[in-house]
Amino acid sequence: MADDVESRYSQQKKQHDLLAKNRLLGLTESLYDQFVDEVVPNVSISSRTKNNIEYSEDSDVWVYGDRETQRTAKTVKGAFQLLKTVHSVDFLVKNHLAQDRGSTLRELYYISENWDIAKFREQAESNRLIEDLEIITALQREYFHMRPEEDGATMFGPIRIREETKRGARVIHCQEDIGESGYQIPFNVENIEFLDHDAKFIIAIETGGMYARLIENGFDEKYNAILVHLKGQPARSTRRLIKRMNEELGIPVVVFTDGDPWSYRIFASVAYGAIKSAHLSEFMATPAAKFIGVQPSDIVEYELSTDKLTDKDIDALRSEMTDPRFASDYWKEQISLQLNIKKKAEQQAFAGKGLDFVTDTYLPNRLSEMDII
Repeated sequence: MADDVESRYSQQKKQHDLLAKNRLLGLTESLYDQFVDEVVPNVSISSRTKNNIEYSEDSDVWVYGDRETQRTAKTVKGAFQLLKTVHSVDFLVKNHLAQDRGSTLRELYYISENWDIAKFREQAESNRLIEDLEIITALQREYFHMRPEEDGATMFGPIRIREETKRGARVIHCQEDIGESGYQIPFNVENIEFLDHDAKFIIAIETGGMYARLIENGFDEKYNAILVHLKGQPARSTRRLIKRMNEELGIPVVVFTDGDPWSYRIFASVAYGAIKSAHLSEFMATPAAKFIGVQPSDIVEYELSTDKLTDKDIDALRSEMTDPRFASDYWKEQISLQLNIKKKAEQQAFAGKGLDFVTDTYLPNRLSEMDII
């Protein structure tokens, strides 16, 4: 059985590598054909701006619209961009895919120092180029064996998985076989197979302090909950794993963050996708995810300890009023309330009611309201 699983994952990896190779080489072949046809080389990609975000009725997430920008050799800047693109494709195909190696975005930046005039001036430039390749090929960077700088977060709960690694497969129960820090989510979660679970829901938690509080209070055992620590703005692997558990296992997802505009964007990235990575929304976003709190109305109802909204907070809330991801009546009402009270609160503010209040009162009440329990 174990050999069959390893064989299946090995075959899947070969298919992914071949697909990535063909699409990357297809891009360079297109540029070559343009040279042969005496056409100025160019590549069109979706514009990564808020004005180019639109709702997909098919996938229930926000994706890029029809607006495009063009990388063209008509300008010196554009020519250099295409040169760096070709160098990057050459490196990914010959070093990553052909040799089964991988590197981080930071390493790619330093590797380019060997590319003479094609080297990147700063890491932000190489980061954008990898995003361009994702859009052009319609593949995730993990297909190119690009590892993110940030690691995945952690997970704790009643689920048993099999993870395929370079050193073989390992079976892990994410409550019984790990310490209280949780199971470390790998950067490529396609290597995870779900074996069985007893989970009633997944609760994705912004802060490490609240994640630890729920584990210490036994929230996962009492409510059969899978706890996922988002570590602030969640890594791609974290979002992808949440989506997989929701879609493949049918486990409901709720998101628990601080009560401020930046935390609402964390929820939006889980549920609808982020603006700069909208090309990956259908792959990583979980549109069925629900926001549990901290709500502005919670600040009022529970009289939580608060901080005053800063000017940047206010500007961010006003921006969210025009963000398509916050277009529902619920969000308009909550954001309007927060602008009115001019206050924000952290998850840990519930500790002012006692260390057990959040797990014994607040979360059970909200989960009941949302028909999760």
